[in-house]
Amino acid sequence: MGNQNKTVKIFNLDFEVEGAVRRNLLRLGRKPLEGLLSFKGLNNLYNDARNYETDQGFYDKLLERMNVNYHISKRDMERIPKEGRVVVVANHPFGGIEGIILASLLRSVRDDSKIFANYMLERIPELREVFFFVDPFGGRESVRANLATMKKSIQWLRDDHMLGMFPAGEVAHFSMGKRKIVESEWTESLAGIIRKTESPVLPVYFDGFNGPLFHALGLIHPRLRTAMLPRELLNKKDKDIEICIGKTIGYSKLKSFDDDSELVNYLRQRTFMLQNRSSDEEAESSSVSLSVSKEKMEPVIEAVPEEEVEQEIYSLPGSQMLLESNEFQVYHAVKRQAPKVLQEIGRLREVTFRGTHEGTGKSIDLDKFDEYYVHLFVWNKEKKEIVGAYRLGRTDNIIKRFGKKGLYTTTLFNIKSSLFDEISPALEMGRSFVRPEYQRSFAPLMLLWKGIGEYVVKYPKYRVLFGPVSISSEYHSMSRHLMVSFLKLHNYLPDMARKVKPKTPYRGRRMKGMDTKNRTMIRSIEDVSEMISEFENDEKGVPILLKQYLKLGGKLLGFNVDPDFSDVLDGLILVDLTKTDPKILKRYMGDKGLKSFYAHHDKAETQEEPA
Repeated sequence: MGNQNKTVKIFNLDFEVEGAVRRNLLRLGRKPLEGLLSFKGLNNLYNDARNYETDQGFYDKLLERMNVNYHISKRDMERIPKEGRVVVVANHPFGGIEGIILASLLRSVRDDSKIFANYMLERIPELREVFFFVDPFGGRESVRANLATMKKSIQWLRDDHMLGMFPAGEVAHFSMGKRKIVESEWTESLAGIIRKTESPVLPVYFDGFNGPLFHALGLIHPRLRTAMLPRELLNKKDKDIEICIGKTIGYSKLKSFDDDSELVNYLRQRTFMLQNRSSDEEAESSSVSLSVSKEKMEPVIEAVPEEEVEQEIYSLPGSQMLLESNEFQVYHAVKRQAPKVLQEIGRLREVTFRGTHEGTGKSIDLDKFDEYYVHLFVWNKEKKEIVGAYRLGRTDNIIKRFGKKGLYTTTLFNIKSSLFDEISPALEMGRSFVRPEYQRSFAPLMLLWKGIGEYVVKYPKYRVLFGPVSISSEYHSMSRHLMVSFLKLHNYLPDMARKVKPKTPYRGRRMKGMDTKNRTMIRSIEDVSEMISEFENDEKGVPILLKQYLKLGGKLLGFNVDPDFSDVLDGLILVDLTKTDPKILKRYMGDKGLKSFYAHHDKAETQEEPA
């Protein structure tokens, strides 16, 4: 016990130099330099933790003696894989404390976790079992030593263990050119480790940065930053540090990157994007607005008696049943043919949209456009209930009767008449829903789209579909921003978009950790879906209806915020069905219907299967 309580001085300048003058200078300057480098404080901390008699790991003792607390959500903790090989990557904002915290965090879940760390920490014997030590300062000997460490780490992963890394190597610092604190480019050796071990990656983000003196001295010389690291470690005493953990990125995704720099930049981006969900302010403000809106909502009307709905449906001409599948039938009708059906559709719209914190707040969701639009709906003949519906506006009929103001879309966007001249006759699509009881299955939405396909086969002049597709205000602001940014970059029609102006333009906040270079690395809507699930409490991805339009080849013309519909974000989307992938179109029209549609538009069938 006596040896345990002995004071040990592991941080010091007790080394030999050649030459009498140098020896004398070192002897005179040793104590002032050790004080400047905060070695006394480091030694005191080390001995305090070393002599602290608990069963904790040494890294936990350090954190407890410093009174450093890290905060992480239960959901994020559950994201740490309990077994199997995995590389954990993290940003490097402090240069010391985050390594200790990462060791504590990962070891609290798995005792087979090791972390890359600066070789100077090798002075602490208690940390040697937790870290792989590397020398970031170069030199022939260090290259040889780092190579040996790299081989050990690769074998560690191949043995199905966990490896933590700070790929920047050096701590984040102030850049005069960018006028902000930046993290250095991540080392491409990360990509080599991942590829050689076929490991998935878990991104971790530490919130915060070092003090102004650290960054000011770094502007004079980078080595002064290094000299300040002990002081920065000690001044983290009594601090709380927020941590965000992302979703594990599978190797199947990572191996799709041919270039190492692209792979590393993608992982860096996935890590830094996590900072956008480190604040609870948005959740608090959204919950307040939702509670206020609920107070203003009227009670939804009673359901229409099922026999009245059924009677109207079976009174429709047989030609208005578009298809039948098991217990489901798909019809189209206008109000004068089925007013009770429309009333029930309006009721179900309001019920369904309120379930996602949308809705009009009125007792029924019907408007003047419902009076003359076509209503396409799915009917469950066994349960005698409407399952879902779509509203279709025939531009040739509507503009002839009411002008362009007769289209619902013009309540959201100012649209030049020349755009309608270009796309008409077209179908305006909107107000789609599937009632909550059926949302667990994709079948009802598929039936609605097959119904639309059959309707277009029946009236093939309508080759263009357009209308607002909604992104709920329930989505995190960063999710909405990411979707809009991707769609503008990859699915936009700039020439047509010049003819469209939103009445309430969308003005998203700038997304931290995302620049133009990184945006181009998001290559598909599935990438977007995976990323936005990081921000969503329920881990939802891109709205299924938006993905459906994009599969059909949909292009965006603009974005508008609808204040009358719970601030939902509407993207004006346009689909030219003659340009849709034939294999996809056949799912909704059938083989015979597709041939008929192509024949109407003089589209050769040989285009159906491109070479």
